[in-house]
Amino acid sequence: MNAIARWRRALRHLMTGSGTGRRCFPEAALQAISAAVAEGERRHRAEVRLVVEPALPFGDALDGMANRDRARALFAQYGVWDTEENCGVLIYVNLADHAVDIVADRNVGRRIAEAEWQAVCRTMTQAYKRGEFQEGTVAALNQLADLLQRHFPSDGSRPNQLPDEAVIL
Repeated sequence: MNAIARWRRALRHLMTGSGTGRRCFPEAALQAISAAVAEGERRHRAEVRLVVEPALPFGDALDGMANRDRARALFAQYGVWDTEENCGVLIYVNLADHAVDIVADRNVGRRIAEAEWQAVCRTMTQAYKRGEFQEGTVAALNQLADLLQRHFPSDGSRPNQLPDEAVIL
């Protein structure tokens, strides 16, 4: 990314305030998303976390931090890697970049193809373009639950290991 593009991106992130996350994901949407995560986790043994970040810190955006790198950092920060079967999945939404990234722990990552992850991300980004943040997120979570159920069907024996609530940074 050239210097001008980096500055434009950094300014876009600077201008995207914390209120953007709450406008796109009001309380009712967060409740629907938490319910979708919980329902999906009843169908499979994986653990799903959703982290929404309105914008990167200015310095990170200016330095050209990639969405994927930020998602990996949050995967570690929120302990998504620390599940019993190594089957944690983080969905990271960067509102300023209009980007969605999924980071999966090694056990899940080996079983689900990249094209399937990208399809889940597309479900979200296409809905977000229409301003349908709740609907797009819930649809993607249901799509993800179908994938995870295929590879990690619930056996009813494991407790919830990560919170179901979305994190808005």
